[in-house]
This record gives sequence, structure tokens and C-alpha cells, in this order.
Amino acid sequence: MLRIITTNVNGIRAAERKGFFDWLKTQDADFVCLQEIKAQEDQLDDKFYPKNYHVYYNPAEKKGYSGTAIFSKQKPDIVEKSLWDDFNFEGRFLQANFKDLSIISIYIPSGSSKEERQVFKMDFMNTRFLDFLRDIQNNDRKYIICGDINIVHKPIDIKNFTGNKNRSGCMPEEREWMENLFTTEGFIDAFRELNQETDQYTWWSNRGQAWANNTGWRIDYQILSSNLKDTAKNTYIYKDERFSDHAPLIVDYDL
Repeated sequence: MLRIITTNVNGIRAAERKGFFDWLKTQDADFVCLQEIKAQEDQLDDKFYPKNYHVYYNPAEKKGYSGTAIFSKQKPDIVEKSLWDDFNFEGRFLQANFKDLSIISIYIPSGSSKEERQVFKMDFMNTRFLDFLRDIQNNDRKYIICGDINIVHKPIDIKNFTGNKNRSGCMPEEREWMENLFTTEGFIDAFRELNQETDQYTWWSNRGQAWANNTGWRIDYQILSSNLKDTAKNTYIYKDERFSDHAPLIVDYDL
């Protein structure tokens, strides 16, 4: 079995102080994909390079912002950090290739801060990212795309659908994009392949009592190319401890 963990740490240094790396030692994960590391590599000491892993960071140019990472037990054949100039200066994409398998850590922008960011988000999703996804679906490699996509798929994936259905992350055009991804384009939502229960969320607002009341959104995914159908065998969202406003999504595969 192969275990993959993905999570938005909302600042890797803050997550470390909350015990993230101590917890990670108990998981025996083969791959760990992180988003929103909010740190440059010269700000990270040995604690952020766990033993038994090959560690790759892709920080944003702007300090304290965005960024992605991949930890891998196996040394990759190649690591790619740059595909789209207007996307990658924020460190939002990282891909590691292993023989016929590619692991991707991606952090899709939120459009909630201002209208211009929502426009950028949807333009990226509908053009460059969709073109990339179609290309990888049509080659012989196997892909597992891990990340904070910042979009819920269906009403089951958000606690208060009615109150949020026209907000960034839950807009009709965003949910339609996800539906197209998992139907027309043939990609697989690994979590929902195994778990159809309600109240399964990966992000909670820091406002009010969202965490305590489980008023959440499921916006973190492990997305599989169609040639990995039926390989996901076990999944869960880890909530026993809280390392950030997101919870780690864990999937075990038979590959």
C-alpha cells in the first residue's frame, strides 16, 4: 500500500509549532503534499527536512505567502516547478515524477479577496489548467493531483450550501467546473470514490465556532487520472489535532 497525505498548512512554521511534524512521523506516508507554506527555504531549519524524505519546496517570490512542497520517501526522477509564469511566481505548483507516476502539489487561488482574483482564478481554471489536465489524461503516465483547489464540488461538500452558493469557492460556474472534471474529463475524486457520507470537510473558517460546529467546506482533494481508477483503498480526514484551518486528507492506494 502507498499512503499520500495532502494538506494546506497555512504557514509551515506555524504548523510545526502545533505539532504537525511530530504527527507526520506516526503516519509512515510515502508522499506528503503541502500548500500555503508561507516560507522561504532560508527560513527553514532541519525540523522542516524530515528524515527519510526527499524534500522539495517551491516558495512564492513574496515572503510569507502561498508556496507548495512535496516530501517523498523515494527520490524523484525529476521535479518540475514552473509551467505558467503568472501562476508560478506565487509557488503554486510542484510536480515530482517517479517512473510512470507523477505526484502534483497545487494551490489554486482563492477568489474571495477581490473580484480581480476571482476572474484570474476562473481564467486559469478554464484555460491553462484545463488544457494541462486534458494533456495528462491523454498520455500513458499516472497522475495524482493533490491540493487545495478552493472549490467545493456538490452541496454535500459544504455545510451551509444555500448561504454560500454564490460565494467564491461555491459559485455555480466553479461547481460546474468540478463536475466537468469528474465526468466529461474522466478524472477521479479519490475521497468520494470511497466515502459518500455527509459532513466530510477539510477547511473551516477561523470566524465564530466553525470548527466546533463542523461548519466546513471540502476543498482539498486527491484527484486521479482515469488510469488509476479503483486504486484508492482507504481514506480519512484527520481531525484529532488541528495544525491549521485545513485538515490533512489521507488516502491509501494499491499501486
